[in-house]
Amino acid sequence: MHPSTYLVVWLLIVVLGQSLDGIPLLAALCLLPLSGRRVGHRCWQLAWGARWLFLSLSVILAWGGIGEAAWDGPLAPSREGLIDAGNHGGRLLLVLMAVAVLRERMPRSDLLTALHRLLAPLRRCGVDTDRGMVRLLLVLHFVETMPRPRDWRVLLEPPAAGSAGEVFELADRPLARRDYLIIALLLCSLLPLFYFWRA
Repeated sequence: MHPSTYLVVWLLIVVLGQSLDGIPLLAALCLLPLSGRRVGHRCWQLAWGARWLFLSLSVILAWGGIGEAAWDGPLAPSREGLIDAGNHGGRLLLVLMAVAVLRERMPRSDLLTALHRLLAPLRRCGVDTDRGMVRLLLVLHFVETMPRPRDWRVLLEPPAAGSAGEVFELADRPLARRDYLIIALLLCSLLPLFYFWRA
């Protein structure tokens, strides 16, 4: 299949993951050990980088939600707030897990090819998609190679003399008919799921 098809499948899985809560969400999170040690390590790095987001999300939802107190006391969070905090935190962790799987399983060249093909229609509206793709990949590369906070002085050092710039390879190829068929079937199957989710 074309890398764009894989990327569309990944996006739909991420979207469907946001409708999970409770036991199904916990079961989806338990799939992380099956993804391999490298994916687990990358997911841990992403989750550690978003630790303050998890903390603020938990505090806002647990203590800002309306409902019965979880225990007797003046500073007790609500039970409904704790459940909402757990669900939203689990969904955020599920997104980070999906990002880790994507970055570990899909080479950068395939990701660049998929983005180039999927964003091609925006060029007709005057959007410079190539520049946006390169910036996105540079941000991903910077996040992965960023030094620890205590080593921030490394960022101020000039690049080494004679260091070559990074090269992005783009092996563009058109989508086949089966790729269009798979994407159309996935989008059509998403509509009834979205309807039942809203209902």
